[in-house]
Amino acid sequence: MTTSTILHLGLGSFHRAHQAVYLQRLHDAGDTRWTLSAGNIRHDMAEVVQALSAQGGAYTLETITPAGVHRYERITAIREVIPYAPGLAGLVARGADPATRIISFTVTEAGYYLDSAHRLDIAHPEVAADIARAARGEAGETIYGAVAAILRARHAAGGGPLTLLNCDNLRHNGERFRAALLAFLQAAGEGPLAAWARQNTTCPNAMVDRITPRPPPELRERVRQATGIDDAAPITGESFIQWVIEDDFAAGRPAWEHVGVELVRSVQPYEEAKIRILNASHSCIAWAGTLAGLQYIHEGTLTPAIRQMAYDYVTDDVIACLQRPDAPSPVDLPAYRDVVLDRFANPAIRDTNQRVAADGFAKIPGFIAPTVRERLAAGQDIAAVAMLPALFLAFLQRWHAGTLPYAYQDQGMDPAAAHAICAAPDPEAALAADRTLWGDLAGDARLLAALRTAGRRVAAFVQGRAPS
Repeated sequence: MTTSTILHLGLGSFHRAHQAVYLQRLHDAGDTRWTLSAGNIRHDMAEVVQALSAQGGAYTLETITPAGVHRYERITAIREVIPYAPGLAGLVARGADPATRIISFTVTEAGYYLDSAHRLDIAHPEVAADIARAARGEAGETIYGAVAAILRARHAAGGGPLTLLNCDNLRHNGERFRAALLAFLQAAGEGPLAAWARQNTTCPNAMVDRITPRPPPELRERVRQATGIDDAAPITGESFIQWVIEDDFAAGRPAWEHVGVELVRSVQPYEEAKIRILNASHSCIAWAGTLAGLQYIHEGTLTPAIRQMAYDYVTDDVIACLQRPDAPSPVDLPAYRDVVLDRFANPAIRDTNQRVAADGFAKIPGFIAPTVRERLAAGQDIAAVAMLPALFLAFLQRWHAGTLPYAYQDQGMDPAAAHAICAAPDPEAALAADRTLWGDLAGDARLLAALRTAGRRVAAFVQGRAPS
């Protein structure tokens, strides 16, 4: 039996709790025609990668239902852990191998370096550095620099067609990655490789969903007590899992439809529901929870005032955008809202505000601005959705003042520009005028007015949560 390979770039917890799990289900059902190889394009998570290597790629997944039921599963779908090395020689060699038919990746939303028009920001220092590396025929440190090196080697070796499968929370993730990759190759002077990629790769859009917090320190002992396995690289996540993919593969794919993956013609209505309802509400609760002095997402979700902010945002503004008479959603949006909030309230997940609050400068334009734009275009009120950027501004001002209770990570943020917003005589006007966040909405008087009203509500909320 011929075995085909999926090479995954980004060996983090989410990939191991999501894509690897679906392949494990196929293996458990007796279908072992596909295997996983995986590694990182940067030198991070060194201890986890080393532990996975020592365990032959195997690890334990703990899942927890909203009712608190724990389940432990041994995942062995990753058959090869490729250690990081400068130049990414191992990843490039595996990607160039004709047996590799899919390259999937998880690098977070900010790792795509897209501007407000969703085009590749070739002036970004990390992108510019990788363009220079690619022009010299070298691998880079961004997803574009890594994939370009793989495609270069694959083309030279006659490796054949390939699917590039984006598994991040990015709207139209496949097509936007494809456009950015081709722009990257052209900027690096690799026109012939770009032409080859157009003819020999596909980039289906996909939507992924499973809450996967950072593994807590006590997880290893919990797994040992439950399973008897001393696992140095366990992960934990919620029991809910979903994957929707457009069925557009260049060189075959696993029979994912047999294990719960939804293969569809268009992923757009599913991703819109997920990004606007789940992802944006997650950020809302993380920012509000941090301002309220809370540590975990479930604490914020179980706080009535915070839950109401998220509920009103979805009910008043998102559902009105997504459930149009001329284009009804295949998703039961009110039911999905309620399921999402119940998932967030799961106390056993212990997902941190710190993890979810990250990358706000990528999340506002990706998750929140579309709802603002559509509501304003329809002449409708934006009071509920305006609460989210108002919460982010209050959160950002604490970062500016050095009073956040944790380190804030934001790959899409220009620190100098963010400090300038907070230090401006009118921070709300400065935030509303930022083109990185709002694109063509920047400076809109209606946006600013709604942001000022929401800012007063946020200030009252924070004051009410302050210790007496």
